[in-house]
Amino acid sequence: MTDATASNTQIHRRSCHLCEAMCGVKIAVRDGKILSVRGDDDDPFSRGHVCPKVVGLKDVHEDPERLREPMRRTANGWEKISWDAALDLAVTRLDAIRKQHGNDAIALYFGNPTVHSYTAFLGGIRFARSLRTRNRYSATSVDQLPHHYAAQAMYGHQFLLPIPDLDRTEFFLLIGCNPVVSNGSLMTVPDVTRRLKDLRARGGSLVVVDPRRTETADIADRHLFVRPGTDAWLLLAMLHVIFAEGRERLGRLESFVDGLEAVRAACRGITPDIAARATGIEAEEIRRLARDFATAPSAVCHGRMGASTQEFGALTQWLIQVLNIVTGNLDRSGGAMFTKPAFDLVSLGGGPSARGTSARKTRVSGLAEFGGEFPVAALAEEIDTPGDGQIRALVTAAGNPVLSTPNGSRLDRALPELDFLLSIDFYLNETSRHAHLILPPTFALERDHYDVIFHALAIRNTAKYCSPLFERAETARHDYEIFAALTQGLEARDERKKTGVFATLRDRWLTPRRTLALALRFGPYGARWNPFADGLTLSRLRNRPEGVDLGPLEPCLPARLRTRDRRIQLAPASLLDDLQRLERRREAVVASRATTLLLIGRRDPRTNNSWLHNSARLVKGPRRCTLRMHPDDALRLSMTDGSTVEVKSRTGAIRLPLEITNELAPGVVSMPHGWGHDRPGTQTSVASAHAGVSINDLTDERLVDALSGNAALNGVPVTVQRIDERAA
Repeated sequence: MTDATASNTQIHRRSCHLCEAMCGVKIAVRDGKILSVRGDDDDPFSRGHVCPKVVGLKDVHEDPERLREPMRRTANGWEKISWDAALDLAVTRLDAIRKQHGNDAIALYFGNPTVHSYTAFLGGIRFARSLRTRNRYSATSVDQLPHHYAAQAMYGHQFLLPIPDLDRTEFFLLIGCNPVVSNGSLMTVPDVTRRLKDLRARGGSLVVVDPRRTETADIADRHLFVRPGTDAWLLLAMLHVIFAEGRERLGRLESFVDGLEAVRAACRGITPDIAARATGIEAEEIRRLARDFATAPSAVCHGRMGASTQEFGALTQWLIQVLNIVTGNLDRSGGAMFTKPAFDLVSLGGGPSARGTSARKTRVSGLAEFGGEFPVAALAEEIDTPGDGQIRALVTAAGNPVLSTPNGSRLDRALPELDFLLSIDFYLNETSRHAHLILPPTFALERDHYDVIFHALAIRNTAKYCSPLFERAETARHDYEIFAALTQGLEARDERKKTGVFATLRDRWLTPRRTLALALRFGPYGARWNPFADGLTLSRLRNRPEGVDLGPLEPCLPARLRTRDRRIQLAPASLLDDLQRLERRREAVVASRATTLLLIGRRDPRTNNSWLHNSARLVKGPRRCTLRMHPDDALRLSMTDGSTVEVKSRTGAIRLPLEITNELAPGVVSMPHGWGHDRPGTQTSVASAHAGVSINDLTDERLVDALSGNAALNGVPVTVQRIDERAA
């Protein structure tokens, strides 16, 4: 909704969609130009907070290099073509490839901005089905797949993800996450710094476990350096202490939890002294942490990227859930709780898939499918390895996997081998530069907005609908219009698909907005069939542009569980069995502490992945694509601050400036992700002028969590050497 002021300036309220925090903003517009973007004090969730990235809303919308019409690659370069011609070309090429080589010759990759657009999310699901390919990939498997794996195994649905009740907890343990910079991740929490300080002000404790002293660790009561990829040993040792000292207290959960004794037995042999050798955290610190967590009036443990994108990501996320459960901190105020979102994917059947791991595996490396997707670590080899089932066409949507997936250089080399690459993207970037055809959707300010996913991950139950700020141009198409046209075109040419009149009318009538309206009306707060009821509807939500607060998270178990018997499976067989792999790795992990440098990522508060790097305001200032290293390692390797170093892994080598800092544990080096804009053929001049290098030229597609298939982007073994500037 837009309000007019006396100066003819329009004030538009909406949610910022650039990260997970859903901060409310007020955008001032005059004569079609954005004058300012500020926090909305009336937003009940974000309370006026915004982060530096918010200027990206203006910068991306007005970016002259953002594509606004379809582009076809020719022998003489890129040329604009009409939408009708572009869509017909896309459907014709995809249909020809699947008829010649089979459905699985086409692959689909969704980047994470897809879930920041409910219309792309809903439209993309149907498009994926129309392709009938099993080769589906997404950013999930370079991010949060271990969360989904544990949730499916324990609670019966991959989207049943417990969220920290941050505003009411008394003890918050964070493992491998930095919410002060990320604004929360799988924990939608705007204004998180103030909330963390409020936790400490009311007498609570904040403890951070991370190989780097992060911005969040700077405001914590305690920070414990941990060796990358060893969090599972820490959690097992904490559980060992809790069980050995009789501090477990399941409370009301006890009546519907299975597997407690199996977990107790699994933890028996992992003492704090054993864990200390692997993690680098002193045994007495582990004991203290376990006791403090178990005896706090309320407590919650939450782990994110560092806990997920590692060799034992699924084990770590499972053990985090176990810790919350055995201390009675699941489904209680101040603990880990489940949301009751107005648009409830769990109750509606689950979005893309409510399935867990299937028997299907990738053709080359044999990585298992989960939730209808294969791990993206396998994508490059499925393209460049000849044989039956080889991927010959790829559709990417809102993603730049050359910069965001492991061994991006291999994917960069593989993409030109495709018979057809279609990119649904509004930038000519490091991935789409290889496309045969680019279909650019509108930007967020030109379409309506509702955060289907992030309301379901929020620390309070909230709902907010945003009307479009700008009308789309006649030459533009919304993301769902692109997906719908591709879907209808492919289904029309699909000889095996017989669509009746009713199904055709349903598919064309049930637009994303109507889907949203129905989901809200028949959701947990909806008016349902009664037009005079007080419940939530899309029209009523439209009249509350600041959003509505639906209340704090509330206990909901066992009713919300989706296991067959409505019981929590505390000890799923696959996770218990994976402990053997952990044990086999222990001695090698201990031995490597003295000899191996491990590379981890880091996030910058002014950027988000790669696609905000074409905003001059967000990339200006000191160079941020640097390698950080502890002084002891720098001394041992004869490094000096500011020098250029070469970092090597199995997959490649890159050069970048060195920063020497005490913020890292010895033996750990760190660089940010999303950079590497030095590849030719892109049309992002600002990003190219601040190119940096890509961490994913060093990450290894062979390093995955064997259980979930998630990429192990953190803890990559590397060597570092100084480069003679004259020789360089």
